[in-house]
Parts: sequence; C-alpha cells; structure tokens
Amino acid sequence: MSDLSAVDHGQEAGFGDYVQLLKPRVMSLVVFTAMVGLIVAPVSVHPFVAFTAILFIALGGGASGALNMWYDADIDRVMRRTQSRPVPAGRVGAGEALGLGLALSVLSCLMLGLAANWFAGAFLAFTIFFYVVVYTMWLKRRTPQNIVIGGAAGAFPPMIGWAVATGGVSVESVLMFALIFMWTPPHFWALALFMKDDYSRAGVPMLTVTHGRAATRKHILVYTLLLAPFPVALALTSIGGPVTLVTALVLNALFIRGALRISRRDDAAAEADGYRAEKAFFRFSLAYLFLHFGALLVEASLAPFGLGGW
Repeated sequence: MSDLSAVDHGQEAGFGDYVQLLKPRVMSLVVFTAMVGLIVAPVSVHPFVAFTAILFIALGGGASGALNMWYDADIDRVMRRTQSRPVPAGRVGAGEALGLGLALSVLSCLMLGLAANWFAGAFLAFTIFFYVVVYTMWLKRRTPQNIVIGGAAGAFPPMIGWAVATGGVSVESVLMFALIFMWTPPHFWALALFMKDDYSRAGVPMLTVTHGRAATRKHILVYTLLLAPFPVALALTSIGGPVTLVTALVLNALFIRGALRISRRDDAAAEADGYRAEKAFFRFSLAYLFLHFGALLVEASLAPFGLGGW
C-alpha cells in the first residue's frame, strides 16, 4: 500500500499530472463502451442527459484510476512501465490522489443518479468499489487470477450506459459485459509476456510470474477460444445485425490466428525478435474491442434507414 509521506515535494504538479492521475487511456475505453451501451439501448435519452451521464461515468472511471494510483504507488515505483506516474514520481502526493479519487467517486455517483437514474448511479458506485477494493486491494497482489476476476470492473461500463437509458439490465447488456470480461485476460496476459520482469520486481503474481510464459501462452489461446462465441451471440441479439456478425467472424478469425501463433512460440524465439508477435497481438487486441463496439454503433446508425439489425 502507498506510503502517504513518500513524495518528493521538490517537484510541482502541473495540470497534466492530475489528468494523468485519472488514467485517460483507460478512461477512453470506459467512455467509449459506456457511450455505445447508452446509444444502442432501445430507449432514447435526451442528448443533454446522455452527455452529462457519460461525463459522470468518465469521472467515475477517473476516480478509480486516482484511487488505484494512490494504493499502488509502492509497486508503481519499481515497475518501469509505471514509475513515471504522478504519485511514484513524486509530482503528486499520495494524499492528494486519495482525496481526489474519493471526491470524484462521490460526485460522479451522486450526479449520475440525479441526472439519469439511481440504478445507474448505484451501478457506477459498485464498479468503482469493485475496481479499487476487490481488484486493486484484494486480488492484484494475491492471486494470478487477479486480471480474470478483476477484469469485471472494466466490463461494467456498457452495462452502466445501458442502465442510464433503460434503468435496468438485459441480455444485450450482459453480452456486452461478457465480451469485455472474456477479452481482458488475453489482452493483459499478452502485455505481461513482454513485461514479466516488471511484475516480478513488484511482486505482483501475474500468471507469467507464477506459472511462467509457456503456461501463459496456452491460457491466452484458451481464453481467446472461449471469447469467440460472445461477439457472435451479441451480433444475433436485437442490437446486432449483419455488420456486427461479419465483424465478429473476421475479428475472431484474426484474433485466434494471433493466439495460435503466440502459443507455438518459445521464450528463446520471442526474446530473439523482441516479442514482436506478442506486441502485435496486444495492439490488435485493442482494435478487436473497439471495432466490435464500433460495429454496434454502425448498426444503430443504420437502423433509422431500415438497414441495420435483423
């Protein structure tokens, strides 16, 4: 856990440091998937309500990021990938990160409840709790299943967006959740394959550390195969259609091919070429998710013209 006094006050924080504290890259995924969940829902939402709802969902995602950086500052300091973050680098005090995270958590959940409905506000509060307490404080440092179970936190945003519009949960929103939930392990394990030393130094029991890279490669393939049916099932629901089905089939084929390629490699070959295949798989995994949700948007935009859906 973070040492609240471990900060170099010789460095002043700039506006960009506080933005970085909110993990804007992660927030972009939260915003995009929540927006898709809201737009494809069968209930129309006033544009102003939709805008404010997405804004508060984004703030909730940022609050989670700030609280994560507060708690994980000790391990962030020893990982090359994270040591330049505002708290471990000493530009923002851990107490500041904690205060900002708590304030944004309360503000975002209350305002989402007022702007949309209290079910959506409570769902956002649960998501923040799950990411900070269940994943960051409990799972991350204790089990190699950290990213498997903890990945649920990143999968909730489209369900929250759907709840903003409908006030509830449906098969469609659960399948959007399942798509992200099953995608998360192969996505992060691919990263761990070429960042293993960081996790070892920090004492984080990522699968590459506890079971080795060979086992991780097999897990990536298994989870990629388990993932494949979910986007197809989503394409066959009321929010899907030909565009989403073709997208699912093509992206699944490419993703499985990448996972097969990784599973057949050994550490010597991967290290010799700088983990080229693993890095390519990781980059494609980002496109995989964004393109699936982008296809849902295309389907929704075609619906008024009688072209989208089944």
